[in-house]
Amino acid sequence: MRVFVTGASGYIGGSVAARLVEAGHEVTGLVRTAEKADALRERGIAPVLGGLDDRDALTLAADGADAVINAADSDHRGAAEALVDALAGTGKALLHTSGSSIVGDDARGEASDRTFTEADVAPGSPWQPEPDKAPRVAIDRLVLAASERGVRSVVLCNTLIYGHGHGIARDSVQVPRLVQQARRSGVARHIGPGRNIWSTVHIDDVVDLYTRALEAAAPGSFHFVENGEASFAEIVQAIADTLGLGTAQPWDIDSAIEEWGYEAAVYALGSNSRVRGVAPREQLGWKPQHDSVTDWIRRRLTATEAG
Repeated sequence: MRVFVTGASGYIGGSVAARLVEAGHEVTGLVRTAEKADALRERGIAPVLGGLDDRDALTLAADGADAVINAADSDHRGAAEALVDALAGTGKALLHTSGSSIVGDDARGEASDRTFTEADVAPGSPWQPEPDKAPRVAIDRLVLAASERGVRSVVLCNTLIYGHGHGIARDSVQVPRLVQQARRSGVARHIGPGRNIWSTVHIDDVVDLYTRALEAAAPGSFHFVENGEASFAEIVQAIADTLGLGTAQPWDIDSAIEEWGYEAAVYALGSNSRVRGVAPREQLGWKPQHDSVTDWIRRRLTATEAG
């Protein structure tokens, strides 16, 4: 299969692209620089020079592929629109990457008991996202609606991903930010009391689900990608233990925003995002193998190899 991957030099896209190459697929990947293009070639991926705003490049690459995986930016509407338009009427697969901060709340480190399944967030349900996340939800639904235009469109909504990547980019988003701050300051910190909980998933299980969805996911299907959950107090204490930094400490939201920015502090690190991936297990036979981000941190955080 010829597969075009946006974000092929990134964490998710690079890991998925590496697996597809291993499986014998012909993979092309969108990159913005000649340096990254060379790095993709070394990994058996044909580079496409361009960016997400380059509609012509996206259209041409999608036209030449049997399937497209959009893993570069969950919030770039223009790229999603360009790919949907390019694939309309072809029956080709479009896997779009979203993130479970769509159900995030402005909890600032406090806990919530609320959990969500795919049915809870489906179009037509009474659920409404926080205003800051409404644009991402609108993009997800744009992609899902492409199934009515002859696209085998699928949204994969990832939770907190951990594990070292298999492509050019080694690091995910949330855990590395916490680690970098802890190493630089000598204090591991969570926002507020750290009782906020996120669902989690290992990068190898993410890659497995992307390959399953590429082969068999139904048009217009939405999948939460999760296996396990942990509070940020538990995650940050595991980081502190691994780095020898003693007891993790609470941090006020203003200091966290100054360190990480508003979106990252409030939604990526300070919110609750608890979901249950019913669809991938029932529809695609997905059986994730990793279930504990804290165990991984204690065993593998400082390892150099992928996984």
